[in-house]
Amino acid sequence: MVVLMRFLAQRLRKSIGCTVSTRPRAVHSAAEGKHSSQIIMSPPLVSLDLPDVWAPNFSHLGPPFNHHHPNGQTAAVIDGKLIAEGIRSRIASEVRRMKDSIDRIPGLAVIMVGQRRDSETYVRNKMKACEEAGIKSVLAELPNDCSEDDVLKALLSFENDPSIHGILVQLPLPNVTTQSCSLIYFLWQHLNEERILNVLSLEKDVDGFHPINMGNLAMRGREPLFIPCTPKGCIELLIRSGIEIMGRKAVVIGRSNIVGLPTFLLLQRHHATVSVVHAFTKNPEEITREADIVVTAAGVPNLVRGNWLKPGAVVIDVGTHPLEDPNHEHGYRLLGDVCCEEAMQVASALTPVPGGVGPMTIAMLLSNTLDAAKRAHDFS
Repeated sequence: MVVLMRFLAQRLRKSIGCTVSTRPRAVHSAAEGKHSSQIIMSPPLVSLDLPDVWAPNFSHLGPPFNHHHPNGQTAAVIDGKLIAEGIRSRIASEVRRMKDSIDRIPGLAVIMVGQRRDSETYVRNKMKACEEAGIKSVLAELPNDCSEDDVLKALLSFENDPSIHGILVQLPLPNVTTQSCSLIYFLWQHLNEERILNVLSLEKDVDGFHPINMGNLAMRGREPLFIPCTPKGCIELLIRSGIEIMGRKAVVIGRSNIVGLPTFLLLQRHHATVSVVHAFTKNPEEITREADIVVTAAGVPNLVRGNWLKPGAVVIDVGTHPLEDPNHEHGYRLLGDVCCEEAMQVASALTPVPGGVGPMTIAMLLSNTLDAAKRAHDFS
């Protein structure tokens, strides 16, 4: 892991043309500038993109944390499953009203590539939830080594199907592992996520990942057609739990396009003061400890220890990490980013894993699909 971190840092330095030294370099003179064809020194942003690989010292290993609420109480559990059931019940009623009124029902298509376990869990739950709400659902399963054209073919077939109002490509897309030497394995994505998502029409982008949807989410005064389901579910949990967002300090751990980035943007739209912690952040526990609201989506089990949290903080745990468990129904169980036992001693409220954010993500997906169908059929 240390070798990989060093390699990534060297790659970043090379991409921006700097040396190992962190000392500022002398400013070039005007004469030197005349002989250079490069006008702007800042590199293309995509050349700066590095995977967030959390260093070993951020793992769950460490001394036990002991802290107790002054009154002896533990944190309240935010029951995402119960809240989601109420939302799904109202969605089902609206689907029935739509069918009775115009003889149409919403339709959702899911494209899943590979056999990532947490993705399989979510897709299975999504299809079940659609059935219970009366929403048509179709699943296209593709192998891990399928071509990009295979994914695009499936996507375009759903684009041309008028009975399908929402399409989602289950993310993240799988990586292929290659070995460059005896020490380092590289992950590379043989499927171009950007190209695939750009083919998806804005009107059927119920996951909210289209660049225009994300751009409208980022800009004040703009309203995206769809808000990404997991961030939308996180905010809904906070609101329905009576937790004030405006003016609060919030920390988002993780900066993926799926959860971290849109959660950061959405919290800002709700007037929180937001910081982002990622794998290259120095002293992440100190930054996180200042937050009134913590939303963690790093995908690292037990990353957030009790000493990362401010007493009384509200913790939304988006992380899902499958752990082998032969006694479990599916052969594994899910762990979150938060060390739950320690967080219960410090936080005022937190979401469990499973049973917290996951059910809300699915409820928001059904809500977005219903909205897409209403828009397509001009039904209100």
